[in-house]
Amino acid sequence: MTAERDGTPDNRTAVWFSPGVAGVGAASFLADVGHEIPTALLPSLLTSTLGAPASALGVIEGVSDALAGVARLGGGALADDPHRRRSVAVGGYTSTAVLSAGIGAATATWQVAVLRAGAWTARGLRVPARNALLADIVPPAMYGRAYGFERAMDNLGAIAGPLLGIGLVAAVGIRAAITLSVIPGLLAAVAIVYAIRHTPRATAHGRQPIRLQVRPVIRGPLGRLMLGASAFELGNCAATLLILRATELFRPGHSNDGATQLALALYVAYNLAATLVSIPAGRHGDRHGATGVLAAGAACFAAGYVWFALGPRQPLALLPAFVLAGVGIGCAETAEHAAVAAYAPGELRGSAFGLLAAIQAAGNLCASTIAGVLWTALSPAAAFIFLAVAMGVAVPLIAASRPLTD
Repeated sequence: MTAERDGTPDNRTAVWFSPGVAGVGAASFLADVGHEIPTALLPSLLTSTLGAPASALGVIEGVSDALAGVARLGGGALADDPHRRRSVAVGGYTSTAVLSAGIGAATATWQVAVLRAGAWTARGLRVPARNALLADIVPPAMYGRAYGFERAMDNLGAIAGPLLGIGLVAAVGIRAAITLSVIPGLLAAVAIVYAIRHTPRATAHGRQPIRLQVRPVIRGPLGRLMLGASAFELGNCAATLLILRATELFRPGHSNDGATQLALALYVAYNLAATLVSIPAGRHGDRHGATGVLAAGAACFAAGYVWFALGPRQPLALLPAFVLAGVGIGCAETAEHAAVAAYAPGELRGSAFGLLAAIQAAGNLCASTIAGVLWTALSPAAAFIFLAVAMGVAVPLIAASRPLTD
């Protein structure tokens, strides 16, 4: 990508990191700390505490992601308005924190499903607003680095969340650990308020009508990018299935809590890999285009899923699978977000991010639900073989879509 892809000369290439960018990054970090604690502990709460099957986890995650996708479409329409996107961001962060923490008090699987769906709906509403706010702050030539930084902070929070979860499980148990996740979640809402106060003020126009604009978004290079992203997301399952796979592999030789803690430690490695690769992936995308970065992410996922299908029972032997998946998500999310920011016109940016987020959620619904059903009906290996094949098919489709040109 070049400095003038959107027709605006870039005269701020040296000042991409600002208080506003720092605030968005802090919000992503704290929010992930908050919701990764219940995410990491959800497999054990469902399967061990509440006695639900693996298919319930897959369906809950898939349906929650689907609702988040619908919410992201709505959030995208709201985020087209520079004035409205700010209140949507604050409300979304606050609601996600409260609903996610409420899972700790659930006594039935349906209660977990309702709370998880509500939290993910609120999270979906806020995502386009946050991404559009970040594009308001940074110069076009630095989108890759800015979104890479935001993704790195998000993934750093996903490291801190499970680590904190491990300690909290040992100290107060699974339910109390989930309930305490409300604290970093609410701090994330404070951080996004700080970011908003350091975002350039919107021009003094009246409020725009709430209207999702899809057809203008899918024209030209941005539409080809959406096609490649769709292929990738059809193989991108919920990370909770990776945690469940590790937990079940380790459980024969360990207690349930011990197996859970080992699985969460490997999930930390997944998020560490995503954190470390995000900014370099963004820098590469700034210089050479995002298609190659997205295709590389899909290839890493395919290799990682094969490893999960093989199912080694030793933590160190399973570690490469988590690392490959982490590199894959770090590359893919950075490339997708930076490319949308570069190609979407300013007045359509919210709708473009909403459509991307909806594609991600719809893909997660298909990937997580199909994998969960295959897991229960056949075997965990069958589920991961399906996911590996899906990612393998995505690689050439992404390369052929070529949404970005130099």
